[in-house]
Amino acid sequence: MKYYLPRLFSAARNIAALTLITFVGFSGTANANYSDQDDVKQFVNDMVEKHGFSKGEVETLLAGAEKKQSILDAISRPAEKRLEWKGYRKIFLTNDRISRGKVFLKEYAEAFDRAEKEFGVPREVVAAIIGVETRYGKNRGSYRVIDALSTLAFDYPPRSPFFKSELEHMLLLSREQNFNPLDLKGSYAGAMGYGQFIPSSYRNFAVDFDGDGVADILNNPVDAIGSVANYFKKHKWIEGKPVTGRAKVDGNKYEQAIYPNLKPKFTLEEMKAWGINSVDDFDLKEKGKLIKLEGKSGTEFWLGMHNFYVITRYNHSHLYAMAVYQLSEELKSK
Repeated sequence: MKYYLPRLFSAARNIAALTLITFVGFSGTANANYSDQDDVKQFVNDMVEKHGFSKGEVETLLAGAEKKQSILDAISRPAEKRLEWKGYRKIFLTNDRISRGKVFLKEYAEAFDRAEKEFGVPREVVAAIIGVETRYGKNRGSYRVIDALSTLAFDYPPRSPFFKSELEHMLLLSREQNFNPLDLKGSYAGAMGYGQFIPSSYRNFAVDFDGDGVADILNNPVDAIGSVANYFKKHKWIEGKPVTGRAKVDGNKYEQAIYPNLKPKFTLEEMKAWGINSVDDFDLKEKGKLIKLEGKSGTEFWLGMHNFYVITRYNHSHLYAMAVYQLSEELKSK
């Protein structure tokens, strides 16, 4: 397997390529007049000074970006914040998603074999990520990435710095991979491909897993499988360690083990003294996080271990991580 290394182009070729794609891609449709905003001007200057882009080409590219109210609406009400577990689970733990996942595992068995061996991440977890994100590549997103990232970078103040950074990464990625940035499609947050990598994740974690010289997670499921597994390895997945398991609680001291941060900070031994007991035979010296969920049949308590936390590095939500885990368990069944 070859890890992706950015291809280097001469400055003249970069400018010529960007000039061509922006000229062809600019349609004259209604846009946000980003060129009039001070923060956009600063962004353009940064791309010129830091990365050697042509000022005119970046300005033209952003002039072709469209502000999308639907993107602002979507990011303001993500499912992870508006649903309880019982509603969230219904979205991802469906018979269709489970059956498609089993077919996907069989179809790309050789790639999953290699990914497990090289990265130490269970195939079912990798498949579950791709299943939750895009239904195994069926729904990879319909927003232009340039529209998503520009809208969020310049019209969504709560996370503007983050999305400006992602817009920067998208332009660099397009130059490195020789993409037309106006052709890239993805989610409302600018995530792309089978595993829905944001541009910075694409640049940092995508791998050429089929050895053809290109790390293509947009259309190549083999590269996507290797890239998701690599993402987890780089985020310190520990092979053979548990993800999560049920917990039983007694009394009300357990509440001190529930906190907003997703990272485990108490050992199971410490939590046992507070009336929190693992249903599974977990090592009491290991750290975990008590998770309280409202399920279909009432309140559920779970212990999120280190590998559960690693899943939340993909999406910072315990609901998301639980959906991935439970889907992965379903994919193990015959």
